[in-house]
Amino acid sequence: MKKSDISVVIPIYNEQDSLLELYERLTKSLSNFTDNYDIIFVNDGSSDNSLEIMLGLSEKDKHVYYINFSRNFGHQIALSAGLEYCHSETTVLMDGDLQDPPELIEKLYSKYKEGFDVVYAKRQKREGETWVKKFTAKVFYRLFKRMIPFEIPLDTGDFRLISQKVVKSLNKMTERSKFLRGQIAWLGFNHAEVLFDREPRKHGEIKYSYSKLTKLALDGITGFSDKPLIMVSRLGFIISIFSFLVIIYAIFSHFVLKHSITGWTSLIISSAFIGGIQLLSIGVIGEYINRINNNTRERPLFIVKDTNIKSDED
Repeated sequence: MKKSDISVVIPIYNEQDSLLELYERLTKSLSNFTDNYDIIFVNDGSSDNSLEIMLGLSEKDKHVYYINFSRNFGHQIALSAGLEYCHSETTVLMDGDLQDPPELIEKLYSKYKEGFDVVYAKRQKREGETWVKKFTAKVFYRLFKRMIPFEIPLDTGDFRLISQKVVKSLNKMTERSKFLRGQIAWLGFNHAEVLFDREPRKHGEIKYSYSKLTKLALDGITGFSDKPLIMVSRLGFIISIFSFLVIIYAIFSHFVLKHSITGWTSLIISSAFIGGIQLLSIGVIGEYINRINNNTRERPLFIVKDTNIKSDED
């Protein structure tokens, strides 16, 4: 694959209604500042006509490339696949649902030319999203920022421009549970931001369900912070001290005050409380063990069924 000024990597999962408009807006935006660009669509196991549309676009336009997965591997994996295949000076990561405006790319590229390796697209407004999603996202990113030892920008998704230095560094990070926005922040390259208003989704349904968002959040926390483990150990220590004091009080009450502590209700409540803490602790530890287990497997991160991108060896 030739080295271009800019590549745009876009994961696609059942976006047949948005693809043509996305392509038209992308080509118009990119053509405003360069003729040497690539558009890389990553088909993440779509079950609609998304792949057929990609094939048609790649046949008529030499700037369009596609990577077709053998099945659905997930949004973060699809972005990672695109990063492994592109060799351009800069790379833009964005979604294919038209919520990330292609017209903003020129501003991202102009900011990059000022000497920044990472240019974030920071959301001022998030149209078309429920207050629950906005609230939970706001809480998570502020909590996550307090749990990690490096700076991460607030109110930003994966929509950003990164230099080839950043791409090469990301490709060396081989963990299975990807959280790209955390990985890019962890690298610590100089960064800037461009503000924009995120548009509501035009077609179809939101692909990131609350369960997927929860998994993404857990991947971010367990991948970059050990504070949950520290909190669990401290909680266990506090409960142990409290239990020890209760035992001392029970002995004192029985032998000195001549009054034995009784009560089925208090016994059940204390047992249920301690049992809940134990299950919570095991669950937190289990998340970290599961991450270790995933990273020790020898399976590839994704399987490419076919692509029109030639490797360096071809």
